[in-house]
Amino acid sequence: MKFIAEILYLIAALLFVVGLKKMSKPTTARNGNFISAFGMLLAIVGTLIHYHVIDWSYIVIGMFAGSVIGTILALTVKMTAMPQMVALLNGFGGLASLLVGFAEYNNQFIDVAKASVATNIDLYSSITIFLTVLVGGVTFSGSVVAWAKLQEVITGRPILFRGQQFVNAIILIFALVGGIIFCIQPMESYGIMLFLIFVSFILGITSVIPIGGADMPVVISLLNSYSGIAACLAGFVIQNNALIVTGSLVGASGIILTNIMCKAMNRSLTNVLFSGFGAVGYGEASAEKGEVKPINVEDTYALLEAARAVCIVPGYGLAVAQAQHVCRELADLLEKNGAEVYFAIHPVAGRMPGHMNVLLAEANVSYDKLYEMDAINPIMERMDVTLVIGANDVVNPAAREDKKSPIYGMPIINVDYSRTVIVVKRSMATGFAGIPNPLFYKPNTRMLFGDAKHVLQELVAEFKKT
Repeated sequence: MKFIAEILYLIAALLFVVGLKKMSKPTTARNGNFISAFGMLLAIVGTLIHYHVIDWSYIVIGMFAGSVIGTILALTVKMTAMPQMVALLNGFGGLASLLVGFAEYNNQFIDVAKASVATNIDLYSSITIFLTVLVGGVTFSGSVVAWAKLQEVITGRPILFRGQQFVNAIILIFALVGGIIFCIQPMESYGIMLFLIFVSFILGITSVIPIGGADMPVVISLLNSYSGIAACLAGFVIQNNALIVTGSLVGASGIILTNIMCKAMNRSLTNVLFSGFGAVGYGEASAEKGEVKPINVEDTYALLEAARAVCIVPGYGLAVAQAQHVCRELADLLEKNGAEVYFAIHPVAGRMPGHMNVLLAEANVSYDKLYEMDAINPIMERMDVTLVIGANDVVNPAAREDKKSPIYGMPIINVDYSRTVIVVKRSMATGFAGIPNPLFYKPNTRMLFGDAKHVLQELVAEFKKT
């Protein structure tokens, strides 16, 4: 049976690789997801028939309960809450790995106590258990904090205090010293193990609270990587090849995605983790001032009706308003009117990597209409009208023009290069980064105030009148 299990693990690992590759393109992402899910099913079957598994009942109950919960969440969680959901899933992955490491240690501790012999866990096992508990605990508590920031249970701004980095360093030192003591004498360090779990939770909290809400896409991808690393370490603890391979894939892909996110913001990972970005507001006095030029729906319709090239830049405001379907309807009407329609996607638009891609896919927007930032910027000057819907920081020209701006150097979508920019926004409030946007005062910008869904519905109604 062990041989069959290992074969299933190998097939599952191959399916994970294929599925991950397919998920790199929008056109094949859904198939990639199904392939990966089937690979996970094979891995579960392999675990069930493995000789280490004695009682199937708990695993079957867990599978059933998890499937029911997952289905309910998939059907009920709104697209705006998807980043929070991803953050929690990362945390659950870390917690599961921590429990695997602790359970393995606890079982061996009990076995040795019952045997009343001077047996000790080997150094390899003690190191992997320590690292699994540490990384898993950090992932869990850090993900809970990320969820709380995104859900606005706590403030999205960085939470800073004097000597914070020093405190974090001390906590990390405690964790490492405790880990060394545990690895030397694991059978005499049950209390140290409990201490390590506690410290890992504290370290996760103190590591994420100083990170601002604007950096959440990076934090989510980094925590995703942590959850993969924790799973990989748990695989070494229980010597499960499928878990090692799966964890390695998640950990590596998460690190790669984190690097992509950092490049998209022109910032280093160190800067994201330790700068406290957004703790102190940029300040209205530093923002470019000028006259705001409002526009109504009727005049907006006239501009769009005459336009031959229209670019739509979606942001988190589009997701909040649940306006993705009416946005697609407007795009279809523009195309029927003879206009070319482009959707410009910034890598960090929304609250998590790929947020806008998923949002538009839900509305059945054709993949070939989605343009990444590097593809749309060279042709932005051709656009007659650029419609910015709920986006803010990713179109802020201060990143290009103001050296004093905290986001200076961050690549943005150059919407201000188009002939006319129409910004659909509820108010003049700043974006998630808390930085004023001089785009609103540009001579070619018009502000269309209102709820995104309501405004787009009115525009659709105007087109249908003709």
